[in-house]
Amino acid sequence: MPRTGDGCNGAVHVIVVGCGRVGSGLAAALEPMGHSVAIIDKNPAQFRRLPEGFSGKVVAGLGHDRDDLQAAGIEEAGALAAVTSGDNSNILCARIAREHYGVETVVARIYDPRRAVIYARLGIPTVATVAWTADQVLRRLVPEQLEPEWIDATGTVSLIERSLPDQWAGRRLGELEERERLRIVAIARGGEAQLVTPELVAQDGDVVYIAAHRDALSDLWDRLTPGGGGH
Repeated sequence: MPRTGDGCNGAVHVIVVGCGRVGSGLAAALEPMGHSVAIIDKNPAQFRRLPEGFSGKVVAGLGHDRDDLQAAGIEEAGALAAVTSGDNSNILCARIAREHYGVETVVARIYDPRRAVIYARLGIPTVATVAWTADQVLRRLVPEQLEPEWIDATGTVSLIERSLPDQWAGRRLGELEERERLRIVAIARGGEAQLVTPELVAQDGDVVYIAAHRDALSDLWDRLTPGGGGH
């Protein structure tokens, strides 16, 4: 079954686990983008945080309970964000979504950034609370619908932040570059940032920062789309 929302403009079905300030904010931001949204929380009173007119599905339950995930539409989901107040619950939920249901894009919020290295090895991107914003989670869930981090005054060069799709794991990051059009400036890996050398090999969970000429943007989107192109 295709993992889509309404089938237009790249829309997907997104599950948000946790309806606190963070989760409700994500749900409110995703619906206007055209995505279908389901939100899970163990406390039904939390759903009052959702905006008036929210048309998504609400599930009173646990994000790591398979019955509750199925009620939220996990089998059709293309993305999941686990943003409850518990690190262990978030990671467990993300692992079940990725490993059991094959959800393409998962993000887990964590309070202890020292755990980020462990989770990165499991292929689960994390966002630590100390550096957290809703925008950072959105950039990992629906990167193609958000603006670049920075654009120069002439509109010629942009700085792009994107999570690498799974097919890039094990490949040299230099393969993504084109000297006159695309250059990788840095990566975030295991909760830490580092500058890139052409020989550096990509790993699951890497987030790349790319300086791109405007004429190369369509090619870049294609290469960074799961299942998309590459050299």
